[in-house]
Amino acid sequence: MKTLRVLVALLTNDNDYQIEQANSATQMASKLGVEAKIVYADNDAINQSTQILKAIQAAPEERPDAVVFEPAGGTAFPQVARAAATAGVGWVVMNRETNYIAELRQTCKAPVFVLTSDHVETGRIQGRQFMALLPSGGSVLYIQGPSDSAAAKERLLGMMEVKPANIHLTSLKGQWTEESAQRAVRSWLKLSTSQKAHIDLIGSQNDAMAIGVRKVFQELPNEAERDRWLSLPFTGCDGLPKTGQSWLRSGLLSATIYLPPLAGQAIELLVGAYQHGKIPPERVLVSPTSIPGIEALHPAKA
Repeated sequence: MKTLRVLVALLTNDNDYQIEQANSATQMASKLGVEAKIVYADNDAINQSTQILKAIQAAPEERPDAVVFEPAGGTAFPQVARAAATAGVGWVVMNRETNYIAELRQTCKAPVFVLTSDHVETGRIQGRQFMALLPSGGSVLYIQGPSDSAAAKERLLGMMEVKPANIHLTSLKGQWTEESAQRAVRSWLKLSTSQKAHIDLIGSQNDAMAIGVRKVFQELPNEAERDRWLSLPFTGCDGLPKTGQSWLRSGLLSATIYLPPLAGQAIELLVGAYQHGKIPPERVLVSPTSIPGIEALHPAKA
């Protein structure tokens, strides 16, 4: 049987979740005898679409049988998706809802589907964590992902759905990395409004940005100010064993949300489709989990 070739196109190699995406793809590919090539877009949509299109347009003997990718930027590259379908290349979109999958599935013989964590539910879980940690209300410094990220928008939507009116947000934007969150918080701390803000909790849309924020506060020269910031609860998302869960055990985070890496599961589903005729549904949804459970969270100290 022909070895299945899969291109795995990820966002960046300096984010713990993307690194685990790559690890899960590599491990599953090795287990199932798949040839997986992993490329990173450096969070650049043009770079990513070029990477994928170049692979699709390669000679047949070099062309991947399928593309698995997590979109950088605001779209899931509908034109590139149609080029893949025309070339008979399978197409798996991770962590992004799209409106063209149903159309492609009607004409493309290769498997085409979306595999995504439930980001709205992730936001709801984070909202419930805020409520458990701040039962009397309070103010949250909330670090969001990029403006054009569907996952960031959906996590915000879910969180706002459950957040009570007595929990107030001060929102900053990052790029899913520690460094981007550090830049955002350092800029915010220079504003006079930050000096007047009374923050009770740091809530981040991923663990890496939460740790980035924490590192900024660790650097503050004023000991009393530094201790006050570091005494607050920090929460994030992704909850990976080597990072988020480890930071939780060491006390750097008060709560996280486990989102399983999807690239390995995508390869497994592709093998099922190509080798066993098991075509995945149009949309495969993976559920997030609060760590610890909401009932185990205790109110933050005033």
